[in-house]
Amino acid sequence: MSNSSGKIVFGFVFGAAVGVAAGLLFAPTSGKETRKKVSEMSKEYSDDLGKQFNEKFDELKGYVKEKTDEAKERVKKAMPEESK
Repeated sequence: MSNSSGKIVFGFVFGAAVGVAAGLLFAPTSGKETRKKVSEMSKEYSDDLGKQFNEKFDELKGYVKEKTDEAKERVKKAMPEESK
């Protein structure tokens, strides 16, 4: 994923979190109900963020492996035949 798409995803998640927080703060509910909603929503966002992090980490691992394999191949091709 490119850097700009990561910024878009982050912006969307951040905007949604701000919107939800503002909605909860201005909603006409009791403090107990609001705290419960905040707790539930924060768990959902935390789970979602963890899932996104794991997906990005897996993408990064794949990218690093691909580049490492490419580098190994270049080194093999650059080595003289007698040292292979």
